[in-house]
Amino acid sequence: MFDNRTKVLLILAEDVVHRARIVAAKATISLKLPVSLQIVLRALIEEGLKREGQVALRANIERQAKAVRHRRGARHRAGANVRRGDQPADRQRGTR
Repeated sequence: MFDNRTKVLLILAEDVVHRARIVAAKATISLKLPVSLQIVLRALIEEGLKREGQVALRANIERQAKAVRHRRGARHRAGANVRRGDQPADRQRGTR
């Protein structure tokens, strides 16, 4: 099943993790097998990828992409306003 594996770091909202834990607990009870959070998340990702054309999935992807763009833009604008010291730009990058 896992012949070709890649590690991925996911950063999820706390409520999403709680809901996935609930799914894992319900699956554990109904299947009478231990079901981990990792199993649930893997299954959700696999099933979600099968439904790439669905409107709800596409809307969720768009919402998250816009949120990331907004955060990066805000961070970039905040960084431009912070003074980075008295050194010339070349010395900050490590070149001399």
